[in-house]
Amino acid sequence: MDSHQDDRDPGLQPERTRLAWRRTTLAGTVATVLAVKAALNNGPDVAGIAVAALSCGLWLGFLAVAHRRIRVLAEGGEPTTLTPRHAVTAVLCTVALAACAVALVL
Repeated sequence: MDSHQDDRDPGLQPERTRLAWRRTTLAGTVATVLAVKAALNNGPDVAGIAVAALSCGLWLGFLAVAHRRIRVLAEGGEPTTLTPRHAVTAVLCTVALAACAVALVL
């Protein structure tokens, strides 16, 4: 048996996962703020406001999933598996936010 497996602290994995969710949430926040800034940079227009509002909505959707996951991981004990519905929501919000960024750049 590998000696590293004996030294493994099972409590560290949930902590690393919780911190990863926090970093991803922070990155999404920065991306959303930049998207809103870019959308309104040349003066407010209907398309820019719509993309900014959509970006904020997508960020809020991701934030809800991330907050729920961070809370579960912070409670300690054996963390539950992320449900498919929450995983799909997080992925769709992230991909859609990226699509909004592309739309703002082009």
